[in-house]
Amino acid sequence: MPHADAMSDPSSNDAFELAAQLRPAILRLNRLLRRETQAFGVSPLTIMLLATIDKEPGIGVNDLAHRENMRAPTMSKHIKQLEEAGLVRRDLTLHADKRRVGLAITPQGRKLVADVRKRRTDWLAGRIAKLEPESRAALGAAVDALRRLGE
Repeated sequence: MPHADAMSDPSSNDAFELAAQLRPAILRLNRLLRRETQAFGVSPLTIMLLATIDKEPGIGVNDLAHRENMRAPTMSKHIKQLEEAGLVRRDLTLHADKRRVGLAITPQGRKLVADVRKRRTDWLAGRIAKLEPESRAALGAAVDALRRLGE
């Protein structure tokens, strides 16, 4: 049911209806993309953590846990598994505070992220290519709006 303010504002009601249609479509698409990750024998969480560490070399375990809304001990366990797999390393030289240890992605971890991204993009491109030109144009027009929704 729309929020009380949406009842008095037709544009809010339109937004609610669009959201009700868009949400399950986005969730389904996300689920399908996540399946492509599993072909590599890793979880989507692993790829997300590796991508974050790659974007922010030197990030600490606690900062990463906070960002991902996870408890620090849980994140430590994930990082230890990534280290054991050779995907992440700890580096004293990467953190601004030299008393803290920063995380860095290894070349093997970076290759895994690139391979997963390529597979996901290839899968999505294949699905998009099967759409009629009008639908592809509509997706192209929606990209900027979808990007802004995620900010």
